[in-house]
Amino acid sequence: MTEHAKTILMVDDDEDFLFQQKVQLEAIGFRVVTASSKAEALRVIAGSRPDLVIVDLMMEEMDAGFTVCHTIKAKDESIPVIMCTGVVGETGLEFDAVTDEEQAWVKADVLLSKPVRFEQLKREIDRLLAS
Repeated sequence: MTEHAKTILMVDDDEDFLFQQKVQLEAIGFRVVTASSKAEALRVIAGSRPDLVIVDLMMEEMDAGFTVCHTIKAKDESIPVIMCTGVVGETGLEFDAVTDEEQAWVKADVLLSKPVRFEQLKREIDRLLAS
């Protein structure tokens, strides 16, 4: 592997999004494990410790991403989590994780709205893995 050689778990029910991001992340040296549902993600998390997780909010349940985030942080608070969500476009609801109260509830270290530009995602990954 190249410079990164870190493992990223990507959780999203959008197979196209998973494929596109996986190809780009592997091209810059990451090992990428994918899960297309909350249940699949929880199985992966139970058996391994990824260096970083990218998770969608709305999958088979409207709040599936929150459950995944809470499970990850309960297992190991130091695993960085990026939540990528299309919730604004799908529901019109806007939320963020800026305040301590929101952070405590959301459990994601970064929230990104879909569509996510790869450069933006990579910048956040690099920042989180450097800290």
